[in-house]
Amino acid sequence: MSGSINQDRRWFLTTAAMTLAAAQFGIVSRTIADSARTVRLSNEGSFPSLGGATGWLNSLPLTPAALRGKVVLVNFWTYTCVNWRRTLPYVRAWSQKYKDHGLVVIGVHTPEFSFEHNVDNIRWALKNMGIEYPVAVDSDYAIWRAFGNEYWPANYFIDAKGHIRHHQFGEGEYLQGEAAIQQLLTEAGFDGFTCEPVPANAYGAEVGADLGNLRSPETYVGYQQTQNFTSPHGAAWNKPHTYSFPARFDLNSWALAGNWTVGKEAVTLNQDDGQIAYRFHARDLNLVMGTAVQGKSVRFQVLLDGHPPVDSHGADIDDQGNGIVVEQRLYQLIRQKRTDRRSPV
Repeated sequence: MSGSINQDRRWFLTTAAMTLAAAQFGIVSRTIADSARTVRLSNEGSFPSLGGATGWLNSLPLTPAALRGKVVLVNFWTYTCVNWRRTLPYVRAWSQKYKDHGLVVIGVHTPEFSFEHNVDNIRWALKNMGIEYPVAVDSDYAIWRAFGNEYWPANYFIDAKGHIRHHQFGEGEYLQGEAAIQQLLTEAGFDGFTCEPVPANAYGAEVGADLGNLRSPETYVGYQQTQNFTSPHGAAWNKPHTYSFPARFDLNSWALAGNWTVGKEAVTLNQDDGQIAYRFHARDLNLVMGTAVQGKSVRFQVLLDGHPPVDSHGADIDDQGNGIVVEQRLYQLIRQKRTDRRSPV
């Protein structure tokens, strides 16, 4: 079923994220902040069915009819998407602030990768990321299609009468998103909340991107979407093969060394001592990883220019670059100050 969905749907809003970055450093003017608190709302159609969910977490099944009288925020997500992760502090804070004032946040988990269909993985994400609002498991993409959605992340703002009144795709525009919630709550007769925007308590991979130093796009290692693979003689699909590094790496190129199998979604290490190298220009380096057998763990090490990352290590490794893969998830490997690095893993 997922093959019918265009997987290249992660959305990054540069202008909006630049506004967010400025806000984090306290240089957004009062005029900008005040103007963002009024959003032009329109009628974008009726609240689509949630009946296609393959399961519900944190809640009994919810329906548009049962939610009449409430303002609803429907948030499409998939738990390994770093773009969604950077919006989560706001969605989580909105749910906490407004849940007693008429707002219901519903996360719709529509998977990108095969392992994201595993409900136990989604349960792990809810616990690890502090998600307490209801989540519809959309493993058959039925809700995704009912909304006509095309992006992770995506927010749909629904009024108390069951009409979609606003939407946002990607990162950023958090002041506008909260303003839409407040306007819809006020319109429905709810009150008792403050108008000040929520503080976003972000950590690890949830911290907004450093756009001023971002020169590397998202990169996939599976052959379905990969680009800039530079191991000599290219990739041998779906079979074990011994790879080596090229003599040089251009920016945003990557390569394998050791015995690997290059699959549609992922690369699998077949023998010890395999390496991945990637030359990138960014503050952060994240990698989606998991073990072939769930419940097992695998140790790994990350180096920057051949040396331990020390104070440039990410949340999932130590200062010597050592980490352990346990869950199938996004691992934050690097958070650095220097920004032109090659990183063998």
